Amino acid sequence: MNIDIKKLIYILRNTSEEELKPRFRNVSKSYKDDGSIITEADTAMQNCIQAQLSSVYPEIALLGEEMSVEEQEEALKNPEGVWVLDPIDGTSNFSHGLPYYCVSLALIRNGEVELGLIYDPERDECFYAEKGHGAFLNGQRMNAPDFETPVKKCLAGVDFKRLPTDMAARIAGQPPYASQRSLGAIALDWCWVASGRIQVYLHGKQKLWDYAAGWLILQEANGASATIEGDCVYTPTMEPKFAIAAVSKPMLDEWKRAIL
Repeated sequence: MNIDIKKLIYILRNTSEEELKPRFRNVSKSYKDDGSIITEADTAMQNCIQAQLSSVYPEIALLGEEMSVEEQEEALKNPEGVWVLDPIDGTSNFSHGLPYYCVSLALIRNGEVELGLIYDPERDECFYAEKGHGAFLNGQRMNAPDFETPVKKCLAGVDFKRLPTDMAARIAGQPPYASQRSLGAIALDWCWVASGRIQVYLHGKQKLWDYAAGWLILQEANGASATIEGDCVYTPTMEPKFAIAAVSKPMLDEWKRAIL
């Protein structure tokens, strides 16, 4: 089954315009059992995108962040494939009026991520990739810059909250980079590494809907990533991942030596 990427971009952009932007800075929010924020916009986005995808691709299941674990696990078993959707990545930013959030959508078939799309409504930037066909930003091919500068001169994206305490203390006490940011939207973070806006990245706990699309986009942009053990970040499971990423394989290797 062929997938129309332009149609998917339209769905993400149009739904964001109708359901997200009108609620930005004026959103009703509550808290999940794990303490994370959920807004009415999360639910509206997931329902609206799911309905549109189902009408065009009824055979493909949907795994959304705002579904139960049982529903998510069942969706992964669908032999025709599964959409992996994060209706708002960066909900905390969105709910507090911080303009760094996005919508993330990936397609997994036969255990592989075939497509990844991430739309940033605030900058009207759509990052997308198809396995084996490259990565793009608003139609322009992306290639992560192969910086020759050392890590100590790089801008790093580091989420200290989700790192082991000893690692966080060591990195904070003796920073191996020039400067650090923690921006709060994982999927968009992957795209910013792929575009070279951030050169190295570290996050200790990412769910499938957080990283699936961004992981493919970075890979297709010739960037590099790995788990802390050196394995591939992506697996078709619900297991949270420790992600290390960089704009190139040599920089990833240097980054790993600096933090481990």
